[in-house]
Amino acid sequence: QVQLVESGGGLVQPGGSQRLSCTASEFRLNSYSMGWFRQAPGKEREGVACISSSGTSTYYLDDVKGRFTISRVDEKKTMYLQMNSLKPEDTAVYYCAEIRWCAPHGMGPIVNWGQGTQVTVSS
Repeated sequence: QVQLVESGGGLVQPGGSQRLSCTASEFRLNSYSMGWFRQAPGKEREGVACISSSGTSTYYLDDVKGRFTISRVDEKKTMYLQMNSLKPEDTAVYYCAEIRWCAPHGMGPIVNWGQGTQVTVSS
């Protein structure tokens, strides 16, 4: 089982920026699409963004379009989520995951996921 480890979470003020990283224990990022999910207290998990195995397709949740950017560097076995103009409603545990597919209209089922990293947006 490939291990996915997220990092970069923490406390940030509204309007601030933060970059999350997800590093895989083995190099198979080019075999799977990758995604970021989040779950806020009392809410269901939702898909935030994804990037295809080739890196040519991406998807973003409407709430984060224009503010978040997903990217991947296969040589580093790492995926990133750059989050700008953060809002209190972005507060959640963020998880990275290997997913079956990623297309501009959505993302496929989760194959494997990490332990999550907490992002708190508060003044």
